[in-house]
Amino acid sequence: MSLGKRFRDITVAHFNEMLENSEDPVRLIDKYLASQSEQIRESEKLLQQCLSHAASLRHQYAAAEQLKERREQQAMLALRAGEDEVARMALQEKMAQEEKAAQYKALYEQSKLGIVELEEQVQQLKADFDEIASKRSYYIARLESVRLQQRMNERMRSMGAGPSPRMFERLEERVSDMELTARTLREVRGHVRDAWTAASGAASQALDQELAKLRSKLQQEGWNRP
Repeated sequence: MSLGKRFRDITVAHFNEMLENSEDPVRLIDKYLASQSEQIRESEKLLQQCLSHAASLRHQYAAAEQLKERREQQAMLALRAGEDEVARMALQEKMAQEEKAAQYKALYEQSKLGIVELEEQVQQLKADFDEIASKRSYYIARLESVRLQQRMNERMRSMGAGPSPRMFERLEERVSDMELTARTLREVRGHVRDAWTAASGAASQALDQELAKLRSKLQQEGWNRP
């Protein structure tokens, strides 16, 4: 495992731990995605610069190779023409271009390795970005589930606050007590009325008796009723 891969795994593990312990995971994810997006932009910008530099190195290498071959051909022509000094000069330039081509070729090969590594890093950054973005969707859905569950709990509590069977039992007992009281009062009033009627009848009879005695007494005294 490469050092970069190991560092990346440690970073992702640390981020996942922070995510699980965060009170606002969506905000943490958004912050991470913003930072990751900036890294991707900067890495892609650097990659373009590296590609441009590699193209320049390849051009320098190819130009040196072409000039080397041309100087070698010129040296051969000079030798055929008996121009040894010109041939020496052409070969000297050929050797210089050969050295230059080797140098630029080495730089170009090195730059290609760097580009491949940088391209892998950019792809990894994008993969990490997509992975965290999917986590954002998951946590948003998870938070929405919690919010809806809270609303359902509140609704159930409000529904549970209505009349309970025990409340109706207490209401039935109260109405029964009121009916019993009313019935008792009605019976008491009936008894009182009957007693009053009986008492009134007895008093009237006693009064009639007293009135008869008084008439008898008056008659004995010689009083005649007109």
